[in-house]
Amino acid sequence: MKKRHVFRKLSGLLAILALSSPTSAEVVLGDRSVPCAEDSACINRLHPDIPMVATADPGERIVFVSRDAFDLTLDPDEFSSAPAIPREGTGIVHALTGPVSIRGAKAGDVLAVKIESLEPAEVGWTEAGAFGFAGEQFGRDKRFIVWRINKDYAVSDALPGVRIPNASFPGVITTLPSERLLADILRRERELLEIGGAGLDLDPNEAQPSLLCGSEGTKAAECLRTIPPREHGGNMDIRYMTTGTTIYLPCYIDGCGLAVGDFHYAQGDGEVSGTAIEMGGTLTVTTRVVKEGPDLSHGPHYEGAASVLGIPSERFYAVTGFPLKEPGSIPANMAYLDSDRIAGLSNLSADLHLAARNALAAMIDYIVSEYGYDRAQAYIIASVVVDMRIGQLVDVPNVGVTAVLPLDIFVERGK
Repeated sequence: MKKRHVFRKLSGLLAILALSSPTSAEVVLGDRSVPCAEDSACINRLHPDIPMVATADPGERIVFVSRDAFDLTLDPDEFSSAPAIPREGTGIVHALTGPVSIRGAKAGDVLAVKIESLEPAEVGWTEAGAFGFAGEQFGRDKRFIVWRINKDYAVSDALPGVRIPNASFPGVITTLPSERLLADILRRERELLEIGGAGLDLDPNEAQPSLLCGSEGTKAAECLRTIPPREHGGNMDIRYMTTGTTIYLPCYIDGCGLAVGDFHYAQGDGEVSGTAIEMGGTLTVTTRVVKEGPDLSHGPHYEGAASVLGIPSERFYAVTGFPLKEPGSIPANMAYLDSDRIAGLSNLSADLHLAARNALAAMIDYIVSEYGYDRAQAYIIASVVVDMRIGQLVDVPNVGVTAVLPLDIFVERGK
């Protein structure tokens, strides 16, 4: 009995020590009270030579205080809607926080990043324009709206009758590329641009860190824009990478160089207008170094509870789309292929992009006709809540895409 009593006391002491151990410490970085250019932990380009701003042990909490993607300061009492974003240029995109070196991680390892929490800021915004999915078709009527945010939902004076539930996640979560991967990315993306493919050229304007990536920077001709996701992760914009999930990222350099940002309060699969409900916030993660981890050569992996895969609603309405078009037309995304065959066809073979265009067109028409919003408002609603999902890939030539609208967001309409 005496030994058991001693054992219980020892067990209690060990539990107290565990709670106060270094694993419960935090590494905090980022300062949202100043512009990105004045925050030493703010970057908006990717390069293996970007210096680490902090070091964290595996298992240690890392708290990223991050601004919205465009580093905007907005007051919803000042205005709720505008013809376009109140900022010139996209050089600032994305304003990320990091990079953090993970102690003990080596090139070739896999970094498991678990999202512990994401605390949203109080203001968000969404823009619709020609830069979105099939923007030349759906984004001709530009619109910028401001959201009021709390921990439960977002509302905008520019979208009366709509309330969007909190489904926060980081749009960008990335490690830094190696010199070898960097060279490969620069080559292949330059080749696409040279033949008229979609993409963004390098741009040192507003680049951070400026000493490395800015106009006078030592590697200005090498620093990657953060718009496209790549093998290292980056701007994946996957709404399922949310609180409770674990993302597996490749380490291309020692320490990995973990950076995050582009926080979204809510987004539909596809982010079709080009933006979600964009916001700043505070993201807390923990990491684990995986030796001989999964093969991530085709992109990062992630896992979590199946509940994150659902839609934020008890009811939904869905439309479908197939790769059908008017004869004589060429989808804008295919123009760079310079193919005479495409124009004369009214049916493209197994083309998901065209099927998604058609599903989105049907959904926008439905929102306009059923709920009375204009087309720009409908495009924004689609971007922040409508899921563009693959229906099937095997029933060629007509692969299918379905667009799913959660109906509970329309709070002034009875169920």
